[in-house]
Amino acid sequence: MLRSFSVLLTYAAIAGAWSTFVVPHTENADDTPALMAAVSSYASDASIVFEAGTTYNVWSPIKFPHLTNVEVVISGNISYPTSIKTVQGYVAASDYPGAWFAFTGGQNVTLRGNTDPNWGWVDGHGQQWWDAKQQTNRPHGWQFGSITNGVIRDMKIYKPVAWNFATSKSDNVHIFNNIILASSDSSSFPFNTDGFSAGGTNMLFENNHVVNGDDCLTVASGTKNITWTSGYCEGSHGLSVGSLGEGGNVASVEDVLFENTNRTLYAARFKSWTGGNGAAVNITWTGIKFIDVMFPIYVTQNYWDQSDGPRPTSSSTDETHIENFLFEDFTGVINDTPGYVEGSCITDPCWYYVSGATGKEVTILDLYPGTATGIVAKGLSASTLSGAPIAVMCNSSVISSDVGFKCWDGAYIPT
Repeated sequence: MLRSFSVLLTYAAIAGAWSTFVVPHTENADDTPALMAAVSSYASDASIVFEAGTTYNVWSPIKFPHLTNVEVVISGNISYPTSIKTVQGYVAASDYPGAWFAFTGGQNVTLRGNTDPNWGWVDGHGQQWWDAKQQTNRPHGWQFGSITNGVIRDMKIYKPVAWNFATSKSDNVHIFNNIILASSDSSSFPFNTDGFSAGGTNMLFENNHVVNGDDCLTVASGTKNITWTSGYCEGSHGLSVGSLGEGGNVASVEDVLFENTNRTLYAARFKSWTGGNGAAVNITWTGIKFIDVMFPIYVTQNYWDQSDGPRPTSSSTDETHIENFLFEDFTGVINDTPGYVEGSCITDPCWYYVSGATGKEVTILDLYPGTATGIVAKGLSASTLSGAPIAVMCNSSVISSDVGFKCWDGAYIPT
C-alpha cells in the first residue's frame, strides 16, 4: 500500500533539522544557475521553494542531485525559454540530463504545486512549437527517475512542448491532483504531449486531469503494479500499454489497472512491435466512458513505424505474449464520421490506419497465433455517431478461447 509521503516529510522536519531554500529570481535572467549553485546544500531534509508571486525564468535545464527527505515546491510560476532555438540547443547538448527538470534519484521525495488558479503554473510555450510543426530536439518535461517513496501532486502544466512526466525506475510513488493542459489554440496539433509515462513499480495515479495530443498514460516495459483511477483524459490516445518489444527486445509489464474517462482517438490500447519478446500479464481496463472515440479498444502485436515501409509480417510465436487482459464496462460513442481525420494524422494512410476496418469497431484484436491467453472484452455498451450497428475485428484462426464476443470481422455479438 502506498504511504502518505507528505506525512513522512512532516515527521522528518519535526524529528531533525529542516532547512528551506527559496530559489532566487532575477528579472530578465536565467534563474537556473543560482539554484544549481546551492542545491547540493539542500539535498536532504529540506524544502526547495519556487515562491508564490514570482515568475521564474527556468531558461536552462535543472538537474537535481540524489535527494533524501526533500520536497520541491512550485508555488510561483515557471517559464521555459520562449526561443525554440535556445531550447533545442540545450536538448542537443551532450550534458542534457534527459528532461528540462530531472530528478536523478532519491528517497522520500515530493514534487508539489498548489491549487491556486493563478500561481504554480509551468509554461512550456508549446504553441509556437506546434504551429511551426517543429519536432526536432523537443524537451521532455519532468523526469522523476529512480525515486523510492515519492509524491507528485497538484502540479499544473500549461502548453508543454512535448512529453510531460516520466517515472522510470521509481518505486512506491503517488501521483495525484495534477493538471496538464496541452490544448492548441490553432489548427496545429500538439504532437507527443504524453501526459504520464509509468516506468517502475507500485504506483498510484489518481484524480489527474489531462488534455493533450498523445497517450494520457502509457505503461512502459519493466513496470509492475500500476493503478490509474478517477482521472480525466481529453484529446488523447488513451490509456496505453506499450509500445513493447521494439527491435526484438524482451518486454515485461505486469499487474495494471486502468479506470478513467477518455475521448477522441483511443480509449484503451495495447501495442507491441512485430518480432518483440516477453509478456504483458494481468492488465485490466474497467469502467471506461468514451466520447467520439475512433478506437475504443485496440490491441495489436504488430505495431510498426510506418516511415520504415510497409507493415511487416511474422509467423513467430515469440511475439510479446498477452496473458489475462480484461476490458470491462465500456460505455460511449464511436466516431464513425466518413472522412474524419484526427489531428495526429499526417500521413496517407494515417498512422492509425487498420486494413479492413469500417470505423464502427468497438474492439479490434490484432493477434498472432499462440500468443494470447485469457483476453476478454465484456460489458460493452457502445453506439456510433451514424447510428449504424457496432462491429468487431478478431481472427478466429489465431485465438480459440472465448473473448467475450463472437470472434470475427463483423457485428458485435456478445457471448
